[in-house]
Amino acid sequence: MSRPSKYPRADGPRIRLGLERSQPIAHIARDLGIEPESLRWQVRRAEIDAGKREGLRTVEREELGKLHRENFELRRFNEILKSARLFSPYNSTQIRQGEPLY
Repeated sequence: MSRPSKYPRADGPRIRLGLERSQPIAHIARDLGIEPESLRWQVRRAEIDAGKREGLRTVEREELGKLHRENFELRRFNEILKSARLFSPYNSTQIRQGEPLY
C-alpha cells in the first residue's frame, strides 16, 4: 500500500477553476486551501490530457511506467538464468575430459 500524498489532489471542479479563471493560480490555490504548485501541476496535467499542451498524457505515462517495470523484471530474470547456467552440469563452456573439441 502506498503512503498518502503530502499534497491533496484537486478534483475536477478545482482544476476547471484554474483553467477558466483569469486570476493567477497562486490566488486560486490560496482560496481553495491547497499549495499553488500542486494546483499548477494538476492544471498542466489536465491541459496535456486535453491536448492543449505538449507532453505525455496520463494514460501514456502509466503505460510507459508499466513497460519500464516489466523491462526491469525481464532483465532481472535473465540475470538469474545466466547465473544459474554457470552452475549447470551441462554448461557449454566447460570442457569434459575425453570429449573431442570441435
